[in-house]
Amino acid sequence: MKGDNKKQQQYRINEQIRVREVRIVGDEIESTVMSTRDALRLAEEKGVDLVEISPNAAPPVCRLIDYSKFLYQQKKKAKELKAKQVKVEVKEIRFGPQTGDADYAFKLKHAQEFLSDGNKVKAYVFFKGRSIVFKEQGEVLLLRLANDLEELAKVESMPVLEGKRMSIIMAPKKAGQPKKSQQKLDAEKAKAQADAKAKADAEEEASKPNPNSQFAGLADMIAEKNED
Repeated sequence: MKGDNKKQQQYRINEQIRVREVRIVGDEIESTVMSTRDALRLAEEKGVDLVEISPNAAPPVCRLIDYSKFLYQQKKKAKELKAKQVKVEVKEIRFGPQTGDADYAFKLKHAQEFLSDGNKVKAYVFFKGRSIVFKEQGEVLLLRLANDLEELAKVESMPVLEGKRMSIIMAPKKAGQPKKSQQKLDAEKAKAQADAKAKADAEEEASKPNPNSQFAGLADMIAEKNED
């Protein structure tokens, strides 16, 4: 029987399983409850290990499998799960307490793109020198930003003043599921309309009679008559 090494193990196997009975599951075996002694005997006959995969079940659930192979499968599943997870970054956007409309619109667009890509946005107003007296304006600006982004984002942290910076943190409403920006949506819509128009024009053109083909047929008839 395998798995008798002294390495630290994540799962109990073989004689380490000391309960009276277990439930055996597997790809090629029907779920069966049997005594642990019989399960160990069955594992030995098959030349594999009895691996406890769910110790808190009643009775505990075990698999008949080579322990090294089992660990490899678990590691592979964990790696695949990690690869599927979307890494969320925090993108920072800086404002001044008296940011103009043009600059605000430019930074709002960037915030929309960051959120659409599944990233969080930390927007902050930096108060330089005596501009700290405009902290209320800074708070209003950040709340305006949150309001303009309400379709894309949820507020995780309301405006808070830390030293000379007042910040707000927003997260995408559907993290890990990037949304297309309005610019991309408009471009795709325009392309679809252009393609549909081109197709309709081609079909209309194809349905029209071709005068050149008619003239060609007439010319052939005249030529044949002249030959006679």
